[in-house]
Amino acid sequence: MSEKIGFVGVGRMGANMARRLKECGYAISAVYDVDVARAQTLAQELGCPQAATLAEVTKLSEVIVTVVTDDKAMKEIFKGGLLKRARGKLFINCATISPDMHILVEQKAEKTGAQSLEACMASSITQAREGSLYLMCGGKEETYNRAKPILEQMSTALRYVGPTGSAAKVKALVNMVMNINTAGLAEGLGLGAALGLDLTMLREVFSQTGANSRVLQTDGEDMQNRDHSCFFSAAHAAKDSGIALKLAKTEKLNLPLATATKKQYDLLVKEGLGELDKSGIAELTFKGRHLNK
Repeated sequence: MSEKIGFVGVGRMGANMARRLKECGYAISAVYDVDVARAQTLAQELGCPQAATLAEVTKLSEVIVTVVTDDKAMKEIFKGGLLKRARGKLFINCATISPDMHILVEQKAEKTGAQSLEACMASSITQAREGSLYLMCGGKEETYNRAKPILEQMSTALRYVGPTGSAAKVKALVNMVMNINTAGLAEGLGLGAALGLDLTMLREVFSQTGANSRVLQTDGEDMQNRDHSCFFSAAHAAKDSGIALKLAKTEKLNLPLATATKKQYDLLVKEGLGELDKSGIAELTFKGRHLNK
């Protein structure tokens, strides 16, 4: 593989995407993270430089993959030197952020002669490592086509949605519905436990009826066993629900279920449980647990 790829943001998702691309034969040219120790550890593992500055990542790379936490972090990296001497470079932005921020980044990149693509992920850590992500992309088609060979190595489902910002809108709705489903499942299992029902039996019945969902498969047993090892954090669920609600506000739509779900995840964060997996919402609905003792 000819293109040299740098990474900005090497938490659980970014690090595993970098590992995957290295295994596929790409040269990982540099890694950067505000957590310097984390970046150093991954750089040693991959045998690549740990960039001291954002500008160094761009200098060493032809393609830069960004995986940061929110709009604020995205704005900071693109103001902080990432666009220095960026002509001809390609930025693939994988964070779940607002559509407007993706549009702003594209505009700033194009002013420097660079290209920018949003590649929103609807998958988790395991899929990042295996290269089986579900990726929704937004941007100019020529930019998408340039990035496509790299994206195909990271995903088993790759979808071009349309202009920049459109993929972020779809991702916001995906996460909004997922979070509502998660909250509903937690309430169903919590009530089942309070009624003295066998939860393994209840989950099996759910799976064979209209109560079935993807969330039941991924989170049901974890809710029952209180295993909230983080694949998608409660803090991210709160943030992503907020993105969807802001979009709804611009359209003057009232979304009571999404609003109630965000309040639950906000409460988890307030209680210091934001780094639990999203399945941790069950701690608010089961008797005898965090807020129901």
